[in-house]
Amino acid sequence: MFSKKHDPANNPAPRPVFSPPANMGTKPMASSNSTFSVIGSDVTITGNVAASTELHVDGNVEGDITCASLVQGEGSVVKGVIQAESARLSGQVTGSISARELVILKSARIDGDVHYDALTIEQGATVEGRFAPRTAKSAPATNSDHRNAEPQSGSPKSGDEEPKLTLAG
Repeated sequence: MFSKKHDPANNPAPRPVFSPPANMGTKPMASSNSTFSVIGSDVTITGNVAASTELHVDGNVEGDITCASLVQGEGSVVKGVIQAESARLSGQVTGSISARELVILKSARIDGDVHYDALTIEQGATVEGRFAPRTAKSAPATNSDHRNAEPQSGSPKSGDEEPKLTLAG
């Protein structure tokens, strides 16, 4: 009984109770082509945030945010400059905002200047600051006559579009 030698061939290793799926571990959990990133409600970031895709902020950010698209949750607080192609804000922002398409929802509280191409503000939103359309970046004039020329009345400057403002009720 005690003199018996252990032979691994006769006694196979125990089998695991959990069998991982065949594809587990073959793909990374986060990939560079993900469609959005999330800053959760339990997260506070001190520093600037940059994202090449959509960014959902439900937590707090103390720094500037630069992204393609920003969605801010109701309980979120951002203290810094926001630059985005599109932004949908419903939390608190202390700092200036620049977006091509900007939607300020009724729960939003903004303390800073707002620069936009298209703007929608829901009734009930609070904004303490100035509103101004974003200025188009124009190429420097090579001829001094062009720099001093006045635009003709009744026609917009070339390359400038009229800003759009929508009030949601």
